[in-house]
Amino acid sequence: MEYTNLPDIDGLAALRAVVEKGGVSGAAKVLHIGQPAVTKRLRTLEECYGIPLTQRVAGRLRLTAAGERVYQFAIQITDRLVILREELQVLAQGKNSLNLEVTFAIGEHFLPELMLRFAELYPDYQINSRLAYGRDIQTRLATGQTELALLEKAPDHPDILVQKWMDDELWLVCGASHPLAGTDLLPVEELTSLNYVLREKTSALREGLQEALRGIGIEKLNTAFEVGSTDAIIDILGRGRHVSFMPRFVVFDDVKDGQLFHLKVTGFRIKRTLWIARNRANLDHPVAEAFISLLRE
Repeated sequence: MEYTNLPDIDGLAALRAVVEKGGVSGAAKVLHIGQPAVTKRLRTLEECYGIPLTQRVAGRLRLTAAGERVYQFAIQITDRLVILREELQVLAQGKNSLNLEVTFAIGEHFLPELMLRFAELYPDYQINSRLAYGRDIQTRLATGQTELALLEKAPDHPDILVQKWMDDELWLVCGASHPLAGTDLLPVEELTSLNYVLREKTSALREGLQEALRGIGIEKLNTAFEVGSTDAIIDILGRGRHVSFMPRFVVFDDVKDGQLFHLKVTGFRIKRTLWIARNRANLDHPVAEAFISLLRE
């Protein structure tokens, strides 16, 4: 293999930045260098490959066919370098730290107590936690950017190991002052006549809800609000005008205390599972094992 005249990493990063930031000016800002330096890196990259990678079209910098190929390569290389840096940081720390990602509902409800309890039990270990959407978490798990995740929907990827954590269900709930509070059984046909406050469309909760509704022939609900926080939804429900589908683990105590009411629907339940997910290439992580042990308790 010939190791001379290989493309420079800075040149690949510059090409990617130019494409994704819309030009040399934007690339210079994100790379923290001057515009002439960006241009120089692009020229050096073109000299390495011996073919133009960019061209001016109507006054704007565009990729050539060769540039498109190199750009895709640049994405793979720079992403892998970021992952490698994070993996080496873990090795340098003796695997005493863990990148954990959880969906928003799980994070809001479970994560604070879990983190406090973990710190008490394992003071020498560190967990770097992050809340994100399920699809984004799956991508970072598959590429090794995070080692452990708690999810509301099981990822479907060969590089991800999925384990059951606990059973859950989406409950239809309303405030104690809502006209339907106290209803024994709600006919399924009435679902489309209610006014809802729901999580945003990109949330795992909303995706699971839509899938279940399609199963009974309902494509759309009367959604007055879309809110990115389960706590905010509970507050809105307390005003007594709306209903919502919420995870049982989120609203169980509020229903038990009488702050919310669980509306049971004829012939319709949304059962689901909460999942623990790990990257298969990193199954011997001591911090992950310790955290999973805590979850199992």
